[in-house]
Amino acid sequence: MPSMSKARVVTRFAPSPTGYLHLGHAYSALLNFDQARMAGGKFVLRIEDIDQQRCRPEYETAIFDDLGWLGITWDDVPLKQSDRFAVYEAQLLQLHDRGLIYRCFRTRKDIENAAGAPHGPPLSVFRSAPLAAREERDNLAGGRPYAWRLSLSAAEESLGSAFQSLSFQEATDKGLVEKPANPTLLGDVVLGRKDSGTSYHLSSVLDDATQGVTHVTRGEDLYEAAGLHVLLHRLMGLTPPIYCHHKLILDSEGKRLAKRDKSATLRHLRETGVTGKEVRARLFPN
Repeated sequence: MPSMSKARVVTRFAPSPTGYLHLGHAYSALLNFDQARMAGGKFVLRIEDIDQQRCRPEYETAIFDDLGWLGITWDDVPLKQSDRFAVYEAQLLQLHDRGLIYRCFRTRKDIENAAGAPHGPPLSVFRSAPLAAREERDNLAGGRPYAWRLSLSAAEESLGSAFQSLSFQEATDKGLVEKPANPTLLGDVVLGRKDSGTSYHLSSVLDDATQGVTHVTRGEDLYEAAGLHVLLHRLMGLTPPIYCHHKLILDSEGKRLAKRDKSATLRHLRETGVTGKEVRARLFPN
């Protein structure tokens, strides 16, 4: 387990109730819970339910049941993102007033077509710029939907030379290691969507700050997001947490687990008589 700093440690588990939790979620939850308890700190829970189309009450209930079955308890009242849309909207307005985000009227198909065109930017690193004022007014008047995108160009201008030297601390078995942060890897990401009002990146950063999270321990598939999140912390005047990116739990074929894999869900394991202690022993054999 990565070493933790001596300061007051606050870790978190932030699942989305879009399906039943699986063994990968159990690994992350137990790791965060153990880190907090071993450090004499706090472990907090957050329900990331900004996707109102896919989130279901039964999945949220199952999260609490699964965590209890694993022997996990949390401090403070769980934070629900669906209660905080006004907070995210207010932050988006501030970022817009500072010229750090812009309205993007391109659809996913538009961007995919641009990615496939000669010299077009890859989809994952899409970058653009605000429309001319008149064109934007026409699009708004016509009711065209849009997303709020972070302008990396404006962010770099805002931070100056500090943009190139962004970094974050990564907790490892050998202690804290300073890692370079490269927010350009993800391009001009979406920070607000028409269907949810926010995005994972914006809400996660704001909520970590609200809950006082000092250590973000999550899957290694989110390693590249750390650079972007550090940038968002700096732009919003927040203190970045210490990061730790753990291995992913894979299925028998070496593929990443998904909520649709029923046999790996904690609910299925509970129903078949497996105990939470047995799951812990399976995930942490040493």
